[in-house]
Amino acid sequence: MIETIKQYAIGIDIGGTNTKFGLIDTRGEILYRGAISTKKHTDISEFINELYDAVLPAIQSVGTIDDIKGIGVGAPNGNYYKGTIDFAPNLPWKGVVPMAKMISDKFGLPTTLTNDANAAAVGEMMYGAARGMKDFIMITLGTGVGSGIVANGQLIYGHDGFAGELGHNIIIPGGRYHPGTGAHGSLESYASATGIRLTAVELLSQNPTRASLLRQYPLEDLESSHVYECAKQGDDLANEVFQYTGKILGIALANFIMFSSPEAIILFGGPTKSGNLLLDPVQESMEEHLLPVFKNKVKLIFSLLKESDAAILGASALVWDSKKME
Repeated sequence: MIETIKQYAIGIDIGGTNTKFGLIDTRGEILYRGAISTKKHTDISEFINELYDAVLPAIQSVGTIDDIKGIGVGAPNGNYYKGTIDFAPNLPWKGVVPMAKMISDKFGLPTTLTNDANAAAVGEMMYGAARGMKDFIMITLGTGVGSGIVANGQLIYGHDGFAGELGHNIIIPGGRYHPGTGAHGSLESYASATGIRLTAVELLSQNPTRASLLRQYPLEDLESSHVYECAKQGDDLANEVFQYTGKILGIALANFIMFSSPEAIILFGGPTKSGNLLLDPVQESMEEHLLPVFKNKVKLIFSLLKESDAAILGASALVWDSKKME
């Protein structure tokens, strides 16, 4: 009996706020997209059940479960070797979660899991700005700051599967407190969407008489998107937020460049929508803090993929050929 060639894979991106998924064909086309809330369920089993119910229509749109080759998952603190999510600070489930096994058991499909930023890096390498590159760093800016490091065409996993947590590097010793990790001064505390919001709140609070368009929003409702909108309108304080964020991120990127000497650093995620408001101060700070041998060599570019696509596509690549991630 000839085995039917399975034409589809499911890619899942578990983020701190939302979990996005897609049904992908062998050409890398996302045929069906959907999302559920990550924060809604503190019980992991209830999360898996809702995810199954949300993904099922995607499967039915092309046939049955027998037409799906497998599932790839990108998740914070995802361990490629064990298929577990280990102590992720921005997720509602604590400890070590056997996510790949739980999804596999629920769907009846082979499931492979990796770090969400590593998945995004593979998506960028296959379909985006990193096509043809063998040495680059992917920095994902969202609820947190993730990273995927590719050197000599291979993702860097380390001996235990956790290499590439650049967002948790301490960039300002004794600096801003990170409630998820208990660390002080990590890059994620400053360069994430959450960090941008906190910088704006601090500047507004420290300068109560300083005029700013940001004051139209109650501090508890202020979002990083508001900072962008106000900066676009020429608000000085909002622009100062981006200058400060860019300075911190630029210092961090300089450190990362001197570690692996990449061809490019690719920035991905919500804050990149601010364009040159963020890119210009990052570039200036990065070059300022590089040794001469590294200056003006590394391209700093934004992802070419839609925000939700890179991690989904990268996760689905695990299904087609697990060797892509080794």
